[in-house]
Amino acid sequence: MIPFRTDFRPGVSLYEQIVYAAKKAIISGQLRPGDAFPSVRVLSRELKINPNTAHKVVTHLITAGLLETHPGIGTVVSSLPEPRAAERAQLLGHDVEQLVVESKKLGIGLEEILTSVSSHWKRLEARVSRKPSREGRGDP
Repeated sequence: MIPFRTDFRPGVSLYEQIVYAAKKAIISGQLRPGDAFPSVRVLSRELKINPNTAHKVVTHLITAGLLETHPGIGTVVSSLPEPRAAERAQLLGHDVEQLVVESKKLGIGLEEILTSVSSHWKRLEARVSRKPSREGRGDP
């Protein structure tokens, strides 16, 4: 199983999309230091991509210092310094651009978008704060 989500989009190379998804999972904390990262074979099979592409992805992430290999263990997520706010915000670059472009197409102004985003943000925060904690119940 792949521990990050990929939604393949036309016009962007599979390699770039997979690297982006993996970086996002690592920087956001979805994948934590020491977590196992899928092998080239697993990436290739699960994502239905060429093994050479999967190898290129893993090599890129190792070179970038996001992954490290341990003999007898495999490839794991590296210990990283706490990501800066700019790095986390950069992960949303494509999504923000898409929101702006679609808003302009629909004739929606900046203030309307900011109001809408703020409203959605508050609604999601309210949902999260209402969820009961799993601690103390034996759930993972």
